[in-house]
Amino acid sequence: MKFFVLFFCAMAGLAFGADFSGVDMIKSYSVVGAVVGLGVAACGGAIGMGNAAAAAITGTARNPGVGGKLLTTMFIAMAMIEAQVIYTLVFAIIAIYSNPFLA
Repeated sequence: MKFFVLFFCAMAGLAFGADFSGVDMIKSYSVVGAVVGLGVAACGGAIGMGNAAAAAITGTARNPGVGGKLLTTMFIAMAMIEAQVIYTLVFAIIAIYSNPFLA
């Protein structure tokens, strides 16, 4: 894991080491920001989905009679968690392709 973090940090350094003008620098920062933001959102969404699934499985194991209600509630919660990740993806695409920071 440490190798990958070091590798990607080195690649970002190489990407920014080129001779960029101001516009290219803003574009490159937008790409890096979009990638980091999407990675954090996906990681948070995965942790949230894992916790929701674990809680639903535990609840079903304790009381099998309410398994259907728990399953429905879990799917609604997972859809809301995934919606947050999709919103981040939309913002990342906007930041990359129609950058509001460029004049």
